[in-house]
Amino acid sequence: MRYARTTAVGGALATAMTLGLLAGTATAGSPAEPAESRKAGESSLTGSATMDRGKNGERVSFSFDAHGFAPTDVGGTSRGTFHFSHHSADGKRDADFEGRVDCLLTGGRVATATGIITRSDHPDRRVIGKRVGFTVYDNGRHDQVGYSWAVDSIPKMNVPRCLSAAPYETVKNGDFTVQHVLPPTPVEEVR
Repeated sequence: MRYARTTAVGGALATAMTLGLLAGTATAGSPAEPAESRKAGESSLTGSATMDRGKNGERVSFSFDAHGFAPTDVGGTSRGTFHFSHHSADGKRDADFEGRVDCLLTGGRVATATGIITRSDHPDRRVIGKRVGFTVYDNGRHDQVGYSWAVDSIPKMNVPRCLSAAPYETVKNGDFTVQHVLPPTPVEEVR
């Protein structure tokens, strides 16, 4: 069991290190972040932003307050919340979701997070309890975000922990901040 845990955490750390090499250097954390939810020297994904979908007039918005690194069941410290809403071209809110973060991985200016939906006004109540994923590229005033349900609808989909889609939508208003801090490697004897 020790070997499996060490391997899982090592895999998560290797993924984050690879992302860090590809994405560049880390940025500072958000000054508006609540002091009780952050710890010095830990990874985080914070902020809120809106994307307008051009010609069709839809608007989507995301908010994140995620901290820590890797899932807790392999020795990680990930925790926090997420919020998502979708408005149609006529301004009507089609969907609104909130949830708790169960994994955060960072590398440079990229963060991937997953979480479980805990509240929704979606007509299909099967969305409650589903895991969804998000990936954010913190690129100054041109942040990008991707989300797992772009490839399938939420009631059918339930993604594995720590996985999401590439950040394919560009932020119109708002800002995300990714802080990358590689945690110390756990010292466990491998047999």
